[in-house]
Amino acid sequence: MDGSPAPVIRTTCPYCGVGCGVLARPTPAGVEIAGDPDHPANKGRLCSKGLALGETLGLDDRLLEPRVHGRKVSWDSALSLVAERFAETIRDHGPDSVALYVSGQLLTEDYYVANKLMKGFIGSANIDTNSRLCMASSVAGHKRAFGSDTVPGQYDDLELADVVVLVGSNLAWCHPVIYQRLIAAKAARPALKIVVIDPRRTATCDGVDMHLAIAPGQDATLFNGLLVHLATERALNRDYLENVTGVGDALRAARESDLAETGLPQGQIEAFFRLWTGTEKVVTLWSQGVNQSRVGTDKVNAIINCHLATGRIGKPGMGTFSITGQPNAMGGREVGGLANMLACHLDIERSDHRDAVQCFWASPTMAQQPGLKAVDMFRAVGAGKIKAIWIIHTNPVVTMPEADIVRAALDLCPFVVVSDVTAATDTARCAHVLLPAAGWGEKDGTVTNSERRISRQRPFIEPPGEARPDWWALCQVAQRMGFAGFDHTGPHEIFAEHAALSGVAAALGGDFDISAHAGITRENYDALVPFIWGKIRFFADGRFHTPDGKARMVPVAAEPATPPGRYRLNTGRNRDQWHTMTRTAKSPRLSQHLAEPYLEIHPDDAHEVGLSAADLVKLRSPHGTAILRALITDRVRRGEVFAPMHWTSQNAPMARIDALVAAQTDPMSGQPDLKASAIELFRYDAAWYAFAVSAQPLTANSTGYFAQMKTMNGWRAELAGRTVPDDWQAFARTLFALPEMPVASVIDAKKGTARFAFHEGGRLIAALFISRRPLVLARDHIVAGLLGEQGVLAGQPGGDQADSGATVCSCLNVGVNTIRAAIESGRAMSVEAIGRHLGAGTNCGSCRPELTDLLAKYARLAAE
Repeated sequence: MDGSPAPVIRTTCPYCGVGCGVLARPTPAGVEIAGDPDHPANKGRLCSKGLALGETLGLDDRLLEPRVHGRKVSWDSALSLVAERFAETIRDHGPDSVALYVSGQLLTEDYYVANKLMKGFIGSANIDTNSRLCMASSVAGHKRAFGSDTVPGQYDDLELADVVVLVGSNLAWCHPVIYQRLIAAKAARPALKIVVIDPRRTATCDGVDMHLAIAPGQDATLFNGLLVHLATERALNRDYLENVTGVGDALRAARESDLAETGLPQGQIEAFFRLWTGTEKVVTLWSQGVNQSRVGTDKVNAIINCHLATGRIGKPGMGTFSITGQPNAMGGREVGGLANMLACHLDIERSDHRDAVQCFWASPTMAQQPGLKAVDMFRAVGAGKIKAIWIIHTNPVVTMPEADIVRAALDLCPFVVVSDVTAATDTARCAHVLLPAAGWGEKDGTVTNSERRISRQRPFIEPPGEARPDWWALCQVAQRMGFAGFDHTGPHEIFAEHAALSGVAAALGGDFDISAHAGITRENYDALVPFIWGKIRFFADGRFHTPDGKARMVPVAAEPATPPGRYRLNTGRNRDQWHTMTRTAKSPRLSQHLAEPYLEIHPDDAHEVGLSAADLVKLRSPHGTAILRALITDRVRRGEVFAPMHWTSQNAPMARIDALVAAQTDPMSGQPDLKASAIELFRYDAAWYAFAVSAQPLTANSTGYFAQMKTMNGWRAELAGRTVPDDWQAFARTLFALPEMPVASVIDAKKGTARFAFHEGGRLIAALFISRRPLVLARDHIVAGLLGEQGVLAGQPGGDQADSGATVCSCLNVGVNTIRAAIESGRAMSVEAIGRHLGAGTNCGSCRPELTDLLAKYARLAAE
């Protein structure tokens, strides 16, 4: 060691499908993270999650060695057991009795060998991915329209367009860097119009030109109406339609749609139709609000129909754009990680494609038909048809619909293998074998983002303990099962093989071709710069990947309106959290924005249910129950509620929201409808409420309601229950596992309040605040006092102490009270002024919609 600084490593963010470039530099104090200004996707920008990546690399819950039935074993022993049990199961019950369930968190090289093993050597297509939950409807829609799963355009098109329509996408929270690129484009060119189509008024609606608060599920109805309008106004591109079939059938079906079902005012519909029809350079972007539907594929095709009908596709500033949820959902599509696909966008149902892949792999067999998609796969596990399953980098016991049934299925499965970075997930608890995987910063490979750009994820720290790459574990099992062709020495060899196979696919007329990299060396692989596969833009020339070379317009029937009388549950993401929080929950900064699971509910519905601000609400469906904090807001429509999907048994056992979701799927794509479950709502009549802080994590208990998150100094938790403990001090000691430590207490039996503070060496170790009603406390002040010497039992800061309030800007840790004070002083009367004085909104920009909301609230109050 010469003491010189470690080099900066160019890698790629492991979160959403934007695929941002990241600069990482290890230091003695941790890892410094910055956006890569030379990466075309983000041009130096990072969102709050990306900026906090250095805070998520701790080893406190890492799985560091293989385990069998909870006991540490060697890699050799674990891998041999996996190979033996899979081989025995296949021998006794056939290849369809085993399955792999993988993830968009895998790198392309991991994905490739998993697909190769399952389809070409085991001989079953029972490999599916959690990407089935986020973008399978787009895959199906693309294939129906284009003959291939091709995203036509580029991120640049959003900046080149004159109209950008966002459908079912909270871009500001779920893809913040692309949102900031779009907002910057509008600031530079105010004539650019932005339209948001979403039942909720989300952060993305801030500052847009038009928000269409459409009735849930009626996107296809609206775009069917647009198609009819285009025909009526003679806005169809007759020359381009020479390359398109199905136009008449699509129009006839569209005329059956009733625009009244959209719930939109007629004037607003007409204004949107005029804007879309009268503007040539239109991009329509969609995400989970379209895909996660029982008719998601039809919604995708209804959008594509309008672009095909006008020829507005594959040209600068115009086209359709499906933005993916995970960092390598696209890479998984490219290697055939879905149960109904082959590698390199080849079709599993075409014998010539199957033969070509089998010949290339020199494999002993080949899956002859599509395998089981995610929902059906876990149903088959529960029914005993699948007897061995290997789950890699995903947490289906939390994220799958009817999640409790999934957990029960895995509990009954004879052999469950889980590869992950941690053993502390709901799914890992079901495993017979746990394999320690390399995580972000340790992995070496490639990912593909939503605009088809392949980038490198490079390692900059060594895998801890015995953690190993997923491709290696898969290849080791394959070899132990007696299969040749898995003797790779590094990911560059797998990438080269994948590239060579893409040349075979291209010769068969496929769109995916990276065969120029088939001979890539380790040195060139290490130096690989981000690149777009295929053309920069597809389909402007009217040439498609169908047998006759023409696109297909698809007749689409609108989704029936939701029956009245029950609440419709919509699920999604928070701004600063990711999936089931195995990574983001390690960052205290990210946990400060929204530190508790919640249910957005309209004020009129809250009144009907008997809810007041900060009450707890119980959700019930035929499949499960949940308890969440009520967030009463007019951001949602009456009869519709929204809850985030991040919480697990580790941090909020009663907030596993997908346990309530019905496993209804799109018949074309197999994607579950995560936006439309019928539920009942009840006020949770707690006898007591509590707030706790602790230097150590609390064990999730069965009091009724429990939710905890990490803080800068320890942990914070919200609790509630229906049964009052006999001894509150004993309850506090048990909660904190502090049976002997001295405690200071303030108890008022008449008011039903109690407060306890545990100190060690003059420092606050834990505190508990209890009341009969939801607590009004300066929570951030109490959290800041943890491990400090000042008293916190008052629950409020003293006269000389400022309470910054709940975090709004996670990047720079700016609280709501600080922002309000700056606004009220007159120093910060615009988002830009807030940025100049406090820094909030100047980094990733994800909080700018909330800053705008705070300014609007102040203006309303000042006007009263």
